[in-house]
Order: sequence, then structure tokens, then C-alpha cells
Amino acid sequence: MKTFMKAIILSLVTSLIFLITNCHRQNSEEQMKLTGTIQSQGITSYQYGTHTLNIEDEFYALKSDNLELDEFVGKEITISGSKIDGYPVDGGPVYILVTEVKE
Repeated sequence: MKTFMKAIILSLVTSLIFLITNCHRQNSEEQMKLTGTIQSQGITSYQYGTHTLNIEDEFYALKSDNLELDEFVGKEITISGSKIDGYPVDGGPVYILVTEVKE
């Protein structure tokens, strides 16, 4: 029975370390603020993000886990968020996890 309990505890600790590591990796960058016009993503070659934020000649791919970005399409807004590690890819834009939107 002791061996079984040790195995369960080891499994739980390993799972906890995995979760902490992956959650930290997703948005380990500092918070940033950007102002521009938000648009629906559409079909792209880089295939990430649900929306874009257009700032003059630049644009960023966006996603949010807790905000409905469709409510802001076509509007000039300021977003707060953080870069998602591992992006850009395939010639795409910087990928941002949006945590706040201000009109």
C-alpha cells in the first residue's frame, strides 16, 4: 500500500509541475498596451488568432480567454495583454493574449 501511495503522490507532483510550467509559458512576457482598430481574423496563412489589431502599417494576431472580441470589431480600442511565446510563425504577426479592452 505504501508503494501505491508513493506512486500517486509522485504522479500528482509531476502533473502539478507540468501545469505550472505550461501555464507560465503561454504568456511569460510583460503586459503591453496597444491602440488600433480590431478586425475579425478570417482565413490566413499563419492560422492563429481570432482577431487582428491594426496599427497603421503593423498588425497583431489576438485571442482572449475571457473577453468577446467580436464586440469591438471595427472600433478603435486599446488592448492590454501579453505576447504568447513561440510566435510569430509562418511569417505571421506577433500573437497576443488579450486581458483587457478599453474603447
